[in-house]
Amino acid sequence: MLLSFNETLRRTGKQMHETKTMKLLLAQPDGNHLITACGCGFVEINQTRYFSHLIVSAQAIHTDWCKGGFDSLSVSEIDTILSLKPEIVLLGTGEKQRFLHPKHYQALTQQNISLDCMTTAAACRTYNILVSEGRNVVAALLI
Repeated sequence: MLLSFNETLRRTGKQMHETKTMKLLLAQPDGNHLITACGCGFVEINQTRYFSHLIVSAQAIHTDWCKGGFDSLSVSEIDTILSLKPEIVLLGTGEKQRFLHPKHYQALTQQNISLDCMTTAAACRTYNILVSEGRNVVAALLI
């Protein structure tokens, strides 16, 4: 459940920079990992900020996932996700929605695991909803 969205404008000299931070203020059920905010260059999980690509599930956070960006995603990154045995995978592709080539998610399809590609902000919101429903979901987030 999204309770607030904070969008601010900062002025630096004559330039105007837009900073968007989405705060997701949720109760933390049963000690699960929940995304409490996301913004440009970070994702916050249980009030701890992460500044690199990561995988999060209700019970685990993997910060050593995908050293490059979207274009560097390979089958080995998908294998890391598979090792968590999810029911659903949400791939947050950054600020723009992008889609994987079928060869990258073939292993997910073969194991009847759903893959949804969306922006990272959308993946964060969707992840929290699915975790609150008790679903076995993994969010692979490109920051």
